[in-house]
Amino acid sequence: MNDERKVIMIVDDNIANLRIAKNSLADFYDVFTVPSAAKMFDLLERNKPELILLDIDMPEMNGYEALKILKERPETRDILVIFLTGKSDSESELEGLSLGAVDYISKPFMPPLLKKRIELHLTVEEQKRRLENQARVLEEHQAELRKFNENLQKMVEEKTGKVVELQRAILKTVADLVESRDDITGGHVERTQHGLGVLIEGLEDLGLYREQMEGWDKDLMLQSSQLHDVGKIAIVDSILNKPGRLTQDEFEEIKKHTTIGVQIIERIEANTSESDFLKYAKIFAGTHQEKWDGTGYPKGLVGEEIPLQGRLMAIADVYDALISDRPYKKALPHEEAVRVILEGKGTHFDPVLTDVFEQVADQFAVPRD
Repeated sequence: MNDERKVIMIVDDNIANLRIAKNSLADFYDVFTVPSAAKMFDLLERNKPELILLDIDMPEMNGYEALKILKERPETRDILVIFLTGKSDSESELEGLSLGAVDYISKPFMPPLLKKRIELHLTVEEQKRRLENQARVLEEHQAELRKFNENLQKMVEEKTGKVVELQRAILKTVADLVESRDDITGGHVERTQHGLGVLIEGLEDLGLYREQMEGWDKDLMLQSSQLHDVGKIAIVDSILNKPGRLTQDEFEEIKKHTTIGVQIIERIEANTSESDFLKYAKIFAGTHQEKWDGTGYPKGLVGEEIPLQGRLMAIADVYDALISDRPYKKALPHEEAVRVILEGKGTHFDPVLTDVFEQVADQFAVPRD
């Protein structure tokens, strides 16, 4: 216990017992002696002890009745109470303990034993309160930590949102730059992105290619698809925007946009720890011109050698090329573009994906600017 003297209240209608108890404890505690329960309650209005030694057999109000009142009042319910009594039967002891007393000392008591029992209970109570205070402080610290973490999480989310917004703005700017060099009327990136999403949803609804699509981050993938033609930024305008048919040499040159696109993305990869976004982008850039029968470029991949992302983009990309005006052709109506895609089943396009496209083709027909 600490060095501060604690207050003990002794309540007994026997003056001799009060004197003996006070003499035993006065050197160690501030002791108040009270001859009745009624006077005890009067004194409690001015002084709150750490412990009360309460006699059971008293006139007017006995110890049991007094203890019930002590425990009912918020201001006194936490005071430790030890019963003093001449009774020695276990039923009386059990009744006192069940009412909330912490101990039961028989009279006549031995002063050293009384002192030791009081010291023990005060020590236990002090330790209990110290632990409660520590628990309360810990709970307060935990609450502060939770609030800090919540604020930190909010800050991180806000910062991440701004970074993602910036990334998307940069990505859109790059895609628009490439698109403007290709002399396209506009919207190619958005329309291929839309078509890609429609095909992926169709596959999910039909339960097709489930294993190959497991683990895909669809939002990230759709964002990365904007870079599928990034390699065109290195193709000269005279070839990229030639109004007539390309010569064989010119076609070989324009085919390089796939490998150049992969090289550009690999340069970005070398300077960042980000992986999934660029992994998807590289697949789109490098494989969207491959054909199911192996006659595509740059590697002439056949069938499922072509990554599923590339096979999906092939349909979305060709469909948009068919419905768009280009320097060398006029746009086809939606119905005619759908017919051309379906005719490419098993040659240009994955047969499974072509069947899916046929079911969702109406969703490709988005309003034009």
